Amino acid sequence: MSDQRTLPADLTMGAVTLDVANLDVMTAYYRDAVGLEVLAEATGTVTLGRPANVANTGAGTVVTPAKPAVLLRHSPAMRHAGPREAGLFHTAILFETRAALASAVYRTATAHPDRFTGSADHLVSEAFYFDDPEGNGVELYWDRPRDTWQWSGDRVSMASLPLDPNAFLREHLTEDELDHPTPGAVGHVHLSVGDVDTARSFYSGALGFDITAELGGQAVFMSAGGYHHHMAMNVWRSRGAGRRQPTLGLGLVDIVLPSADAVGALTERMRDHHIDVANDGQTVSLDDPWGNRLRVTATP
Repeated sequence: MSDQRTLPADLTMGAVTLDVANLDVMTAYYRDAVGLEVLAEATGTVTLGRPANVANTGAGTVVTPAKPAVLLRHSPAMRHAGPREAGLFHTAILFETRAALASAVYRTATAHPDRFTGSADHLVSEAFYFDDPEGNGVELYWDRPRDTWQWSGDRVSMASLPLDPNAFLREHLTEDELDHPTPGAVGHVHLSVGDVDTARSFYSGALGFDITAELGGQAVFMSAGGYHHHMAMNVWRSRGAGRRQPTLGLGLVDIVLPSADAVGALTERMRDHHIDVANDGQTVSLDDPWGNRLRVTATP
C-alpha cells in the first residue's frame, strides 16, 4: 500500500492555464514557436498540447490520448503582475528527444530572438529559457536518462553549467523535426513565492511532494516517484511577496493523479492540515499560501 502522506509515484503534471491579454499573439507563440498543437478552441480560450496518437504494434492498436500543456484564457480586463509578485516563474515543456528540443529552441529563438533569457546544463537535463510575449517564463528542456542521474540519499544532483545554444543546435537540429515538430508536454512548473519555508511546508508537508533539492533559503525542488522535480518554488525576485491579486499570467496549475482514490487521499490530507479545498466530485481545487491556484484530477 502506498504512503497516504505522499503523492503517488505516477503523478503527472497537467496543463498550465494562463490569463492573457492578446489571445491571438499568445496562441501563435505556443503553436508556431514552441510547437504545441491546438487541441481545442472555445469562446475566449485555446488549449494547446500534444495531440492523440494511434500506433499499430504487434500487440494491436495503441492509442495515446491527447495531453494538454497550455490553456490560454482571454482576460483583457486584468492588469499585468508586478515584477516582484508571486506567481509563475516558468512553465517547463519537456521534449522526448534532443532533436525535438532543438527544433523548438530554433523556432522560438528565430521568431522571438529578444525573448531568449538563457540556457543551462542541469546534469539531469538540458534546458533553454525564454519569456513569452506577455512575460511568462518558458523552459524548453530534455531529460537525460534516469539511470545517469546522481543521487545522494533522497537528494538529486543538479547544477547550472554552461550550455552553448548554437553548439546544441548544430549537433541536434534536424530537417525532419523542423518540418514535422514533435510537441512536448509539461514536465514541471516553477513558481515565484514569498518564502521557501512556507513553500516547503505547504507543498511537501501538506500536499505530499518529496523534496529532491534545495538551494539555501532561495529555492526548493520537489517531485513524486523519484523524478528530479515536478514543481519548484523560488524567491529570486519575489522574496516577501504576499497573496496574489487577480492578474494576467498564471491562472491555474493542473496536477493529475492516477486514481480517484488518490485524489480522495489528498483531500483528506488537506483537511487534516486545515487547508480549504473545493471539491465538485471530480476535481479538487485549492490555493497555495500566495493564491496560486492548483487543480487536482484523476486520470480519466
